[in-house]
Amino acid sequence: MEVKTSPPSEIAQTWIATGVAKAKSPALKLFILGIFAGVFIGLGGTGYLYIMGMCDIPGINKLLGASVFPCGLMLVIYCGAELWTGNNLLTLALMDKKITLSEMLYNWGLVYLGNIVGSYLLAWAVTASGLFSSDPILTVVQNVAAAKVGLTLGRAVIRGVLCNILVVLACWMQAASRDLIGKLIAVWFPIMLFVLIGFEHSIANMFFIPLGQFLGASVTFADAWLRNILPVTVGNFIGGALIVPCAYYICYVNQSTSQKPAPPQQQKKKK
Repeated sequence: MEVKTSPPSEIAQTWIATGVAKAKSPALKLFILGIFAGVFIGLGGTGYLYIMGMCDIPGINKLLGASVFPCGLMLVIYCGAELWTGNNLLTLALMDKKITLSEMLYNWGLVYLGNIVGSYLLAWAVTASGLFSSDPILTVVQNVAAAKVGLTLGRAVIRGVLCNILVVLACWMQAASRDLIGKLIAVWFPIMLFVLIGFEHSIANMFFIPLGQFLGASVTFADAWLRNILPVTVGNFIGGALIVPCAYYICYVNQSTSQKPAPPQQQKKKK
């Protein structure tokens, strides 16, 4: 069976074109699709928490939970939602001068706000459903929220950096595949890996921590944002908007442009 993929230089151009389209999308569209992305990532988180609560074998529960979490990003990509962490790759289009800084920030701001709304709405809905209101899942939800706000500032930022390197690489790799199965595999491995290791994703935490709060965890709104979500957001930005796009722009966009062979000289007409 032939495997259809694109080389990195073509992936870079694909993402530059995608960045242009995203930066010029209508505000209402970005906000609505941002809400959907927050819900989708939260649904992946819901599956993770369910498995963590129902399986009491250390290590195995984390592996199984991490294996279902990528469903969130799969829904984002295949159903056409807007996720802030994935949209960090818009810096490729900015560096290539295809979009302006204000256009990129316009996209990021609306999408981030939509992600917040979607994440909180799902956290409220899961709470209202009563599915997680009793042990053993209840304790897991509360412990997850407490553990996330218990991180030091430095650890939250670093885990955010490492997380979004993997997230944007998942987004990058799925653009290389030209078939559905290839895209599924490209998304699943990096996302499963970051969850299994314990890196921090700002949008996922907009679901995990409020859900813990709604279900009785001793975590305040200020704790959630100042001790986790905002520092993790900074880390996600460094990993996803600076490290990966800047390196790949230098290697696959700017470098390839500067090394294009000069057009052959026209042959002199024979007299």
